[in-house]
Formats: sequence, structure tokens, C-alpha cells
Amino acid sequence: MAKPVKRGTRVAVLGAGSWGTTFAKILADGGADVMVWARRPELAREIQEAKRNSDYLPGINLPVSLRATSRLDLALAGAEQVFLAVPSQSLRDTLAAAHPHLGATTIVVSLMKGVEKGTDLRMSEVIAQALPIPPEQIAVVSGPNLALEIAKEQPTAAVVSSTSLETAQAVAKLASTTYFRTFVNTDVIGTEFGGVLKNLIAVAIGIVDGVGYGENTKASIITRGLVEMTDFAVAHGAQVETLSGLAGLGDLIATCQSPLSRNNTAGRLLGQGLSMADVTKQMKQTTEGFASVGPVLELAKAKGVDMPIVEQVRQVLAGTLKPADIAPHLTTDSDEPQGERNLDDAQAHGGAAVWRSVKRAFHQLRNGGGSSLGDRP
Repeated sequence: MAKPVKRGTRVAVLGAGSWGTTFAKILADGGADVMVWARRPELAREIQEAKRNSDYLPGINLPVSLRATSRLDLALAGAEQVFLAVPSQSLRDTLAAAHPHLGATTIVVSLMKGVEKGTDLRMSEVIAQALPIPPEQIAVVSGPNLALEIAKEQPTAAVVSSTSLETAQAVAKLASTTYFRTFVNTDVIGTEFGGVLKNLIAVAIGIVDGVGYGENTKASIITRGLVEMTDFAVAHGAQVETLSGLAGLGDLIATCQSPLSRNNTAGRLLGQGLSMADVTKQMKQTTEGFASVGPVLELAKAKGVDMPIVEQVRQVLAGTLKPADIAPHLTTDSDEPQGERNLDDAQAHGGAAVWRSVKRAFHQLRNGGGSSLGDRP
């Protein structure tokens, strides 16, 4: 049962990259007592003493009340809510180290947008596996949230999702300022997958941008990308409305159109001819889209969902497709004219959409009759 939020609530933010530091600023500006955990002592010292994070948020003055440490035990001491902003592939190890220092009723909130390699689990599922806490103590945050713009206090919004509406509301109340508005829902699956999948579409947009293609190409990929995102998420139990909201369409637009997006930037470097290895070296922070391509395609295959955009991104990353040849929104499984959505396909083909649904159901039955990722909220 979530406790009512009060001003001065003690919270911890694990991860001092651009998004972790920005979210810590949001929480501090909203009146919380915030402690940031930075893995590097020198970064923790800069945040603590100079109220700056010159590596990730150059030129931004952080709140005077914001504190930082490189000691995980000190960061977590007394925290009623813990916000996680570490790379998705290191989350499990971070949680193992954090577990002894968490309170019995602490709410754990994921700020991450990725899928764990090897398990194909969403971040909330990793939390549920790694910590002995009930689902109602877990929440996720997603939306059109480019860190530097928010750190500059340019207004935006986000969604907090939890299986417990009370928990989502408690987190949302804490993460609200004059420039950051937080909405709530209980569709954890849709909220998380929206944040994961938009990164993959943003990589595709970056690639075609780097090649030199124009706005028509990018608009087509964004639009068809949203269809892929929605089909995938709904097949895994998400609500279709979530993908048309802040965690889906909103995040997709922001990530695809902004040079502040790491995934967009990484894709653009690929489109300009750099290898994946060179791009990885050049990027200062984790490009979650790169790490999520393989797991997402595995999950899509298990559900019988076609994702031509993500598949062509995988081919570019693997070096088997030239960036200039990418045209995933033009890829079809038939030479016949197709409807733009599944309903249109059924009308145009006398049941093509129905066949796809049957094929999806067959895949689900073959893989044990449902998703390993949990039931619909």
C-alpha cells in the first residue's frame, strides 16, 4: 500500500547520467529530499559540491538541495522511493547490490527504456525477479523526455504506470513541477514497450537522416513505426490507447526528431557510414536501441508480429544491409495493395488481417499459450 506523498519525502536516484540527474532535479524542484548515487566518486563530488554535472548536463545549475554520493548504502538510507536510471543491461547487478539497503515498503521506479539481453524481460520484470517486493511497489516512468530540454525547464509531460493506481499516483505527485506534468495509468506493459520500441524506430530515422533522405521518408517510417509498435505491444497484452499517448506516440515523435536523442544520433552516424563499433565508441552514453533490437525481434517472432522496420535496423547494425538501401516502410509480404491498418487489410484482402490473427494465435499456442511477460494489467 503506497503512502501519501509529503513534502520532503526522502528519495534516491541511482544513476547520474543525463536522465538520472535531470529526474533528480525534477524531484528536488518538486520538494523531495533527493540523494543521487553516481558510480564515479568524482562525479558525485561535482554534483554534491558544485551543483553541476558537466559530463552529461553542461551549463545546467542543479538545485542547492540536491545531494550526491558514490556510496550506494548512503544513497539508499531511509529512501521511501528509489528511481533507477542505470543502463538496462546492468540493472540486475545494481539491484543485487541495492537489495540489502532497501526498506520493506520502498517503492522502486524504473526510468529506463530497454529489454534485458538473454531473458527478454522488461525492466519492471527484472525488478520483480531481482527484489522480493510485490508488483504494487514497482512503477515505471516514460514519455517524451529529452533530458537536456527538461533540465532547462522546458515544459513537458510523462506517464507513471504501476499495477497499483495508488502507487502510480504517489510517484506522480512526487515527480511534478511547474515544468514537468505527470499523468498515470495501470498499463505497465504498454508504457514500458512504448519506451523500448520508439528507440528502435529512432535509430531507423537517424539512419535515413544520415544517408540524406528527406522528410517524406522520415514521416513514412515514423507512421509505419507506430503501427509496428502498437501491433507488438498489443500482442503482449498492452492497451492500444497507451501507444497513442505520451509513452507511445509522444515519445516516438520527440526521440525521432531531436538531435538530443542518443538513438537518433547513433543511427545518423550509421547512415553516414560509420560501423556499429565506431558508433559505440563515439557515443558517451548507452544507446538502448542497439541493445534492444535482438530481444525485441525474438519477442516479435514468438508472437507472430511482423516488424520490417526493426528487422532492417538489425541488418544495418549487422553490416548486411547498406544504410542507403533501408526502406522498411516499403517492405511488404505481398505484391497486392495492402490496407494501412489491419482492418483495411481485411476489407481489401477478404481476411488478411484475420489470417494474421490466426497466425499470431498459433505462435502463442506453440510457445506455451501466452506471454512470458505477464498478463494485461
